[in-house]
Amino acid sequence: MTSPARAHFLRATAAEASASAVSGQPLENCTQYELMLLKLAEDRRRLKDVQSMEAKAELKRKLLPDYAPWVEGAISVGKGAQDDVLMTVMLWRIDAGDYSGALDIAEYALPYQLVMPDRYQRTTATTLAEEVADAAKRARDGKQHFETAILHRCQALTEAEDMHDQVRAKLHKELGLLQEASDPAAALANLRRAKALHEKVGVVKDIERIEKAIKNNTAPGG
Repeated sequence: MTSPARAHFLRATAAEASASAVSGQPLENCTQYELMLLKLAEDRRRLKDVQSMEAKAELKRKLLPDYAPWVEGAISVGKGAQDDVLMTVMLWRIDAGDYSGALDIAEYALPYQLVMPDRYQRTTATTLAEEVADAAKRARDGKQHFETAILHRCQALTEAEDMHDQVRAKLHKELGLLQEASDPAAALANLRRAKALHEKVGVVKDIERIEKAIKNNTAPGG
């Protein structure tokens, strides 16, 4: 666990390095950043030895606090330098269930067009949208709660970004299904948008069900 003094040092170092860096370029001449990359590589090796996805997520939850001071410092005064530690933590936070924390990083990273490290094959916006949508689906399949606000925020952050229609459709689908009970009209709009983006997204029966419910509720005596 990172001590308060160590956390302060990391926060200050990240802030200083990020503030003096050039947008779009990797962080350079920062020994602490290199050390963070070494730690990241070691933690990735630890994760590689774990086969269970559930266990991987639990290990990430244990590892992530060590990176929090660096993240806080980087996004507080950063000028858009490419930071592979920051971008990996964004993805790990999604895996660990810290969706708000991941979106905090995305809110900083997307305007500066920060990219995912080379080992990831997707753009930052695609990674964010798809991973959050998949997390919402897992929660739905397991009949677990998922915050509608997370999907709303993810959708707003990625709305202007280029990505495959199938990925954006997944985000609209999960948001629509979450909205069904509280706002059927909004749910219907999102599901129709999902279908328009990707015909095979699998929302036809959901649309029919919600359309029928809305019709029944607006019919005389309904």
